[in-house]
Amino acid sequence: MQREHGGDEWAGPTGTFLIERHAATAMASAHWHDHVEVNLLLEGRMTYLFNGRREAVEAGRLVLFWAAIPHQTIEVTGPAPLVCIYLPLADFLALPLEKQDRQSIMQGQFLTEIATEAQDATQVPRWEREWRSGSAARRRLVVEEIRLRVRRLIIDHAETEQMAPSTSVAPSVGAAIRHVEALTELISDRYAEPLNVTDLANLASIHPSTANTAFRNVLGLSVNQYLTRYRVARAMQLLTDSDTAVMTIGFDCGFGSSSRFYDVFKSQTGTTPRQFRESIGSIKPPKTGDSRKLHRE
Repeated sequence: MQREHGGDEWAGPTGTFLIERHAATAMASAHWHDHVEVNLLLEGRMTYLFNGRREAVEAGRLVLFWAAIPHQTIEVTGPAPLVCIYLPLADFLALPLEKQDRQSIMQGQFLTEIATEAQDATQVPRWEREWRSGSAARRRLVVEEIRLRVRRLIIDHAETEQMAPSTSVAPSVGAAIRHVEALTELISDRYAEPLNVTDLANLASIHPSTANTAFRNVLGLSVNQYLTRYRVARAMQLLTDSDTAVMTIGFDCGFGSSSRFYDVFKSQTGTTPRQFRESIGSIKPPKTGDSRKLHRE
């Protein structure tokens, strides 16, 4: 399947490995899906708005990010053929990585390759071709090669101590972007608190209606919708990487009750928090932890 990298909704099956080649275009609003996404832009330049930050993408450099965090292409320069690799979260978590490196990705790291690797320019398009038309055996080989490439990309960053969020600055696209950047930074720092739009707008010295307008214009969703999605993303990370009781995670991520956590998590992911943890646990060594159960699970 081929489509432009400009749609608002994830069109592929959840939890399924996929490679596609797109013509990158500006997206009308942000989208998200439960994969770790790897991109290689073959020509031109593009800019993502990822978790409220502008992230410049250059041709020839791999980028990797957790796509459950809202992201949106906001600027594209020149012809921009783009290969997108969608690695299911379960496959990413099964990679032998250091815990802190994995958590950096799941907590919002937008990882950009330090230096262009010449072989990526030929290898990544080959993966796309073989995934699209190759035999089952060749497809399995493609997946194995990509897993190794992802490991190398992450380890390279860890070893050079460059796992911090990107500081690259894309061209300004207006006051709305600045408002979104300020608000998403506040949400990242204070998502566990009982916040609403008015609270966040006051902290950012923005009128609440201006805050919501900026979010809808830039991300295609309201401040509250973004806050909820961010809390679910953090809960997914904690369910994966800690033994903390499910109910405690819900409260720690800003949900006021266990039933609210259950309802929101299931509506966003299609599964309950405990079912999500159990599905992840099936590919990782079992852990011992608090045996308390979340209400309604």
